[in-house]
Amino acid sequence: MTRALIADDERLMREQLRARLKEVWPELEIVAEAKNGQEAVDLTAQHHPDIVFLDIRMPVMTGVDAARQIAQLPTYEEANGWPGCEIVFITAYDQYAVQAFEQGVVDYVLKPAERERLLLTVQRIKQRMAERSRFADGDSQPAPLLPTHSPDMQQLLQRLAGQINPQGSAKLQWIQASVRQSIQMIPVEEVLFFISDEKYTRVQTATVEALIRKPIKELVEEIDMNLFWQIHRSTLVNIKAIAGVSRDERGRQLVSVRGSNEKLEVSRSYTGLFKAM
Repeated sequence: MTRALIADDERLMREQLRARLKEVWPELEIVAEAKNGQEAVDLTAQHHPDIVFLDIRMPVMTGVDAARQIAQLPTYEEANGWPGCEIVFITAYDQYAVQAFEQGVVDYVLKPAERERLLLTVQRIKQRMAERSRFADGDSQPAPLLPTHSPDMQQLLQRLAGQINPQGSAKLQWIQASVRQSIQMIPVEEVLFFISDEKYTRVQTATVEALIRKPIKELVEEIDMNLFWQIHRSTLVNIKAIAGVSRDERGRQLVSVRGSNEKLEVSRSYTGLFKAM
């Protein structure tokens, strides 16, 4: 059974969406409801739904910021096989990127939810889920990317966050990092990749290896995601530094990076990034 979470700070809107979903997708199970973005993130981590309906404008944390955090939640091996979720934005603010929504980067529902538009969203989601199901059943092609993991989606979320909160939209141009016993200023555009462990994130350029105390999920919000692709929950790679992708004996995708001998593992959630054109 497909499972969903609804997040909206207005109780009547949650009830109305729940009723409409029952009409167009009777088999869908609503596992939780959230009143703000932070609750949406917490309940997604707890229930691992297949779909999250997020109101764009919510207190505590906006739906856009919640979507960015949901995209950073553990998946697959780290979360008992959970592949992540679809995101559907609920909005009364059609000036916020409905044009981008119509281009298919992400699905949306305008308030109040209309049956015909919601039915179109449901059909799109079912099609994408069927494609991923075929991959899980042994298809040799790379898994289709979840919308939350695609570069187009990350760039859209970054633009939306900038529209909703213009004061917070400036992107990092420099990284202040520890290099042995000194502090260095590293231009972000010179970084080949960022890779995190539990405490630190390694900043790698062609000539310098440095450490910062900033996790990947924060860097995703602060750097320009037009310059980087996320290939793992713990790894960002400069798009211009990607030399190629190969597979090891275990079938894992490995990214070769110009200016480094290191190969970076692509997690299962992101294998759909690399498809032959």
